[in-house]
Amino acid sequence: MAWIYQALDRTTGETVAVKIPLMQCESQAGFYDRFQREEAIGLTLEHPYVVKFVWCGVAKCRPYIVMEYLEGRTLAARLNETSPLPESEIARIASQICGALDYLHRKGIIHRDLKPENIMLCDDKTIRIMDFGIAKSAQARRLTFGGFSSTVGTPDYIAPEQVEGKRGDARTDIYSLGAMLYVMTTGAAPYEGDSAYVVMNARLSGDPEAPRKKNPQISLPMEEIVLHAMERDPVKRFHSALAMKAELDDYAKVTLEGRFKKVRMPHFLTVRHPLVRNMVIIVACQILFFVLLFCYFSHRHPGARNHPFPPPPAQIKKM
Repeated sequence: MAWIYQALDRTTGETVAVKIPLMQCESQAGFYDRFQREEAIGLTLEHPYVVKFVWCGVAKCRPYIVMEYLEGRTLAARLNETSPLPESEIARIASQICGALDYLHRKGIIHRDLKPENIMLCDDKTIRIMDFGIAKSAQARRLTFGGFSSTVGTPDYIAPEQVEGKRGDARTDIYSLGAMLYVMTTGAAPYEGDSAYVVMNARLSGDPEAPRKKNPQISLPMEEIVLHAMERDPVKRFHSALAMKAELDDYAKVTLEGRFKKVRMPHFLTVRHPLVRNMVIIVACQILFFVLLFCYFSHRHPGARNHPFPPPPAQIKKM
């Protein structure tokens, strides 16, 4: 959706990164607003684990964002190399993310799109949370554009309340971090399916498989933290990123409630996502129509029961 360039800040002499949206995206009202909002939110942030935005102070002929240039790679790239990751590395990365989330949430900002692609692992062993394109700020106005889905986020990491079209709160980010922990500990996505809609609907009707069933090497406390963060009911999740960080930093603070015993597998016949529900209804109506049509012709032409179509009428010989 955008190009990222390495550039030189002529004012400070520092190397920076410049994000410029693609022309076809820039012309879309919704994307343009999100791009502008990302810069507005980013310029208010100052935290060692959040990417730093740079104020240009000049008129722009095209929209662009200037950020600090980071040496490192994304968490997604790290997982492509090694998956699952060592538990000590997982706990360190997740703890730093929690520290950044605590800062964001205290400022009234919800990221809403946490995923490995948006976490930079820097060469100095620190992390940066990036991409605030769909972040929600308590101070920002809410805009709605016709034709846009109310569901925002990435299917593998989206929280159940986001699937239902709700804006979400701090616990939404905690769920997404829990989903990332699941991938880091097991090497697999929490839910799998043939389409994004199946994946999203699964988290509304059931829980992911217990992490230790996929990777017995991880500890019980880590499994408990993952399942606690991924509770479908926001009330049952960690009440704050700081509370989650405390358990990641010290396993002695983890209360082993046996959440792995309470895991309930998704019921794929229980369709709650609106689009999926409508598709199921349409397909069911089509099947019912053809069944009724078959029964009608079978009643009118008893001999047609063994044939896909009723027999043709007898030909009349012309005299």
